[in-house]
Amino acid sequence: MKYTKYSQKIDDFFLLYEQYRAQHQLPEILGTGNTRGRPRRLHPSEVMTILVHFHQKRYKNFRAYYFRAYYQDYVCCELRWAFPNLVSYSRFVQLSQEVLVPLSILLNTRFGECRGISFIDSTPLPVCHNRRISTHRVFADDAGRSKTSMGWFYGFKLHLVINDQGELLSAMVTAGNVDDRKPVPQLCQGLFGKVFADKGYIAKNLRERLQEDGVALIYKVRKNMKPEPLSQADAALLRKRMLIESVNKELKTQTEIQHTRHRSPVNFQVNTVAALIAYTCLTKKPSLKHKELQENDYQLPMICNF
Repeated sequence: MKYTKYSQKIDDFFLLYEQYRAQHQLPEILGTGNTRGRPRRLHPSEVMTILVHFHQKRYKNFRAYYFRAYYQDYVCCELRWAFPNLVSYSRFVQLSQEVLVPLSILLNTRFGECRGISFIDSTPLPVCHNRRISTHRVFADDAGRSKTSMGWFYGFKLHLVINDQGELLSAMVTAGNVDDRKPVPQLCQGLFGKVFADKGYIAKNLRERLQEDGVALIYKVRKNMKPEPLSQADAALLRKRMLIESVNKELKTQTEIQHTRHRSPVNFQVNTVAALIAYTCLTKKPSLKHKELQENDYQLPMICNF
C-alpha cells in the first residue's frame, strides 16, 4: 500500500477515535495537571503514520530513519512535505509512547475476516543475546526463557492466527516461557471452522473446549501417538500449515519487529503493534492457492501420521 493511501486511512481512523473518546471519556477537571494546553506541533495521527512507515522502509533502527547528525535522514528530508512540523528525536520517542492505545485499536480494525480455514503458531521475539540475560534489566520482570527448534532465547512470544489469505485474525504477546496452548482460547474467540496447528498445541482438553465454541483444532500427532483419521481435505490443509511460517518470516524480514535495542516496555509494545499494522498494509501476502491445493494435495490417505 502506498504511503498516501495508508496515511489517509490513519487520519480517518484517528478522527473517529477522537470522536468516540470525546463521547465516552470522563469529564476533565479544570486546574489539575501540569500541562499548559499548548497545541502540539506533531499530531498523534502523524506520529502513528511515521511509526508504521518506518517498518515499510526496512531501516535497521529508528534513529537512522528519523534523524542523523549529518542530515541524511529519511523523514527530515524526504518526507518534509508531509510533516512540516517535525519535533526532535527525543521528543518523538516520548510522543510515540502516547499513541499505544490508538495503535492497538487501529490494529484490531485491520484484522481480516475468518473464512473457516485458519492457522495458528507462535514465533520468538528475543530481547537480548543469551550471554546478556543475567545483566538485562529492561524486561527483567516481564520476559522469560524458552526453547524453540532454533535453540534457547530470552524474551517474548508473538502468537498469531491467520486465515488462508495470510491476513491476521488475532495476535497476542506473552512471555517466552508461557505455554503455546495457554492463549489459544482467547486467540480463537470469534473464529469458526477449523484451526490448523503443529505438535506444540496437542491437548485433549483444549480441543474439547474449542469444540464447544464451534472451532475444530487439527494438529499433527507425534510418532508415538495413535494416528488420527483425517479427511483428504484436512490432511492437505495440514500440510499447508507452513503458510503461517511464511507470515512469520515476512514479519521478521519486511519489518523491524525483532531487535534488541528497546529501552522500555512501552517502546517494545509500540514497535510490535506498528510492525503488525505495517504487515496488514502489504499488498501481497502469503496465501493458499486453492486450485493448486485441490489438484495436487487432496490425493492423500485417509489416516495420516506426520
